[in-house]
Amino acid sequence: MQSQDVAPRPAPSSASSADPVVDVEQAEAALVEHYPRLVRLAYLVLPPRLGRSRRVLTAHALTQRALPRNRTTTPVIPAQSTGRGVDPGYALVRLRVVRTALEAGLPLRRRAWPKRSQLPPLLPQVRGLKLFPRSGGADELALDQRLSALSAPGRAAYVLRGLEKLPDDDVRQLLGAAGVADAGAALREADEVPGQYALLGSPEFDPCSLQARPTDLMRRRQHTKAALVAGAALVVCGALLGLPGEGWGPDGAAAPPYARNPAAEAALDPGRLTKVAAAAWETSARTDFSVWPARGDLTGDEELLRRALAVWARPGEEVRVSATPGTPTGGPSGPPQLLYAGTVDNARVVILHDGLRIARYAEPKDGTAGAALDFARTDGAGRAEANAVVLGRADGNVRYLTAPWVTKAAGRDLTDPGAGTRDLTLTDGMTSPVASPVQQQSGACASWDVLALTDGSDTRLVTDLGELVPARLTTGRPGSAKDASGAEALGTWAPYACSLGAVRGQGVRSVNAWEFATQPLPDSSGSAAWVCTRAETWRGDGARVMAQFRTPGGAQGAVAAKAEGVQACGERDPHVLAGVLWKSEGGHWYLLAAGGRDTESVEATGGINDSADGNLLTAKAEQGAQAELKGTLENGRTIGGLR
Repeated sequence: MQSQDVAPRPAPSSASSADPVVDVEQAEAALVEHYPRLVRLAYLVLPPRLGRSRRVLTAHALTQRALPRNRTTTPVIPAQSTGRGVDPGYALVRLRVVRTALEAGLPLRRRAWPKRSQLPPLLPQVRGLKLFPRSGGADELALDQRLSALSAPGRAAYVLRGLEKLPDDDVRQLLGAAGVADAGAALREADEVPGQYALLGSPEFDPCSLQARPTDLMRRRQHTKAALVAGAALVVCGALLGLPGEGWGPDGAAAPPYARNPAAEAALDPGRLTKVAAAAWETSARTDFSVWPARGDLTGDEELLRRALAVWARPGEEVRVSATPGTPTGGPSGPPQLLYAGTVDNARVVILHDGLRIARYAEPKDGTAGAALDFARTDGAGRAEANAVVLGRADGNVRYLTAPWVTKAAGRDLTDPGAGTRDLTLTDGMTSPVASPVQQQSGACASWDVLALTDGSDTRLVTDLGELVPARLTTGRPGSAKDASGAEALGTWAPYACSLGAVRGQGVRSVNAWEFATQPLPDSSGSAAWVCTRAETWRGDGARVMAQFRTPGGAQGAVAAKAEGVQACGERDPHVLAGVLWKSEGGHWYLLAAGGRDTESVEATGGINDSADGNLLTAKAEQGAQAELKGTLENGRTIGGLR
């Protein structure tokens, strides 16, 4: 079986006077809508010799400068593998991004002025920090090394094939429009790299999801001293030149530095931390993080708590700070709530909550060198989401602090629903170590360990996705989904458990798996299942949706289509339509498409023209054929295929 994108691509055409004219507003809309994709494209094409930090800033700069100053024309090159008509605005800004990224890799010439893209970007700028994407696994590192050995046109050809899913004719045309003299040679060079195109979408190559580290501290110290001397001289000169009774006035309505601000001082006072009583949750109208009691063997260590609060307010240069997407990292506005202070393995850990965020401070037992500060957004968490917080990770395992209403914790392999659970000990809410799938999935996925938490008669499954708060797993039609704890729900999740690796580190709140269709296969091959997985985030946007297809006997589902930031397959829009090219054991190719049960008809146009009543479509096809899908719902509304 082979899973492929079935979206059509218009036939290539050469640039001419008939090329579409793009307004600045149209180009801006395309740039804003597809900004993360364009920045990733620039980052992958830029020369690796720039270093990861400069590549990040340069990629953002080139993408932001891709906006034209006035109306302009663009060659008709497919905008992306979406199945829609050509988007001239996207085609234009993508072409400008590719062109400037290629120019940035050209060597400087002694007798020629450098191009703007060859110089370090003026904006954006970050002082005192190096920014670079999150590290991936061994496969991503190997692909990065192979791409670094290619020429800039070769990298561009590979990325346009894999990230934009353009056929070679369109890649050749786009590279020619970007100024590449021999696009055919670039394509032949890209052929030398294995087609691991799915890795191009990994966090390793995402310049919009970044980690931060300090720059050269010794050099910064020297520069700071020089700046202080110059500043002191300027102040003295200003005092000498000022008239009596005049000079610089106070900073308007700004308060003095926060060290003299009573509210800021209260937020940093360990004696004012909120500590909830152990039984408060039993009578409270709320069951969330706000009623968690303070636990741990170091809740009375004021020096540790003072350090944790101070680092939260103003982390030093050597503190490793991380935050899930959309989570602010500023200090608390008032005294936060203490959830935990204690010893976890070889570290002292403090967990605090300010109503919006969970903050975790960790330092070694023997000092403060190597301290870490992590943030996760938790606003709006209810009983179902406020079940556990990560205390620490070590040796491929993770320990959790569970809610006071959790009576039992167990681990289980989500890929093997018949294997049963492994009971974990609970000591003052802290679990014994359980295997972390995030730290284990460096290669092929053979298992996915999750945490089963029982509260009375209810059991919920949560999974570690590399963040402070584990994500809740559910199954069922959007709007009526339930926790994935029963035998049927576990059977639904089992073939798709490994797809959870695609949403690691994205601030995910919950992931739902919904089997929206079962489709008989041609050539008497049995029936295939269609499942939609949707990962909701704490920030409310950026949900990731994948339609997955599994044939009889398949251990895992294959991703047929995916999208980000769409409402499909969600509570607000519980509809989905997806398709895949499939090859039978007899060697015949078919287009298989399916929608939810309320889909009245399905139609395919483009490279494949066919239609069917009901929510299923089976059409004969040729290998590599492309088609656009359209479904009509029972209420008359039309929907497009998931992309």
